[in-house]
Amino acid sequence: MWNKIQYALLYAWVKTHALLPMPLLYVLSDILYVIIYRIVRYRVAVARRNLSASFPEKSTKELRLLERRFYHHFSDYIVETIKLAHISQKEVLRRAHVENPELVDQLMEKGHPCVILLMGHYGNWEWYSASTPIFKDARIYQIYRPLKNLAVDRLFIQLRTHFGSFGIKKNDTIRDIIQLKKDKTRCVVIFLADQTPSKANLHYWTDFLHQDTAILTGPERIAKKLDLPVVFLDVRKKKRGFYTLRMELIAENPRTTPENDITERYARLMEKSILRDPAYWLWTHKRWKYKHEQEQ
Repeated sequence: MWNKIQYALLYAWVKTHALLPMPLLYVLSDILYVIIYRIVRYRVAVARRNLSASFPEKSTKELRLLERRFYHHFSDYIVETIKLAHISQKEVLRRAHVENPELVDQLMEKGHPCVILLMGHYGNWEWYSASTPIFKDARIYQIYRPLKNLAVDRLFIQLRTHFGSFGIKKNDTIRDIIQLKKDKTRCVVIFLADQTPSKANLHYWTDFLHQDTAILTGPERIAKKLDLPVVFLDVRKKKRGFYTLRMELIAENPRTTPENDITERYARLMEKSILRDPAYWLWTHKRWKYKHEQEQ
């Protein structure tokens, strides 16, 4: 009962703020920046440690500037996500524009009804759930890890599926994708593949942002098992509240690729996106909590 009450209050708060126009929401973002970064100091130690290790060549002054830019963007991400509760799909697609949706359509026309799309916590990944109409008769599915707080988890599911996309729980991924392929469902399955693998799944390591890094291999294993094309989503933030997205084919026939080739190619593409402008990646994530020697 308490979870239902908590969700109702949380959703009412979000819905109320979502009624505000974007300019006012960005005023709220500026206030949030002060609260999150200056007062609460939300995971500042984590972000600072990640930035320092990823950019050893930068001076302290440069790192602090990058840190501040990240927290400004993080505050924007929060209000932009809130806006999902009251924004038209047309407006989201205008602000998060996919430049080449035809890539997915072409793969499907070749006989691949299901495509795996790999992306990262870059820009505003929540807005991309609104992209359903850009693909011909295709559904969008997002793999997600349920949050511990049930009310917050329910809220994010509500926001992410608002425009007709679907969620797949992490533990149900293989079963559900097998069923989608069996049913020949035209679909794009999105993986946020820059997350830290669980301790039991530290199977592949590579140099990523100057650090020995474990990379998720689950998407590649699924792609190979079901022979599903893999596409990378490159994101650029053009200005406040506006993003462009471009898809790049990683592998059309994964079964023909060498082991870990897809995983490595994703790591390189993701790293390239981050290095273009590091401020828009999620630096508060504990990305390097495991060390390579722990796996040995």
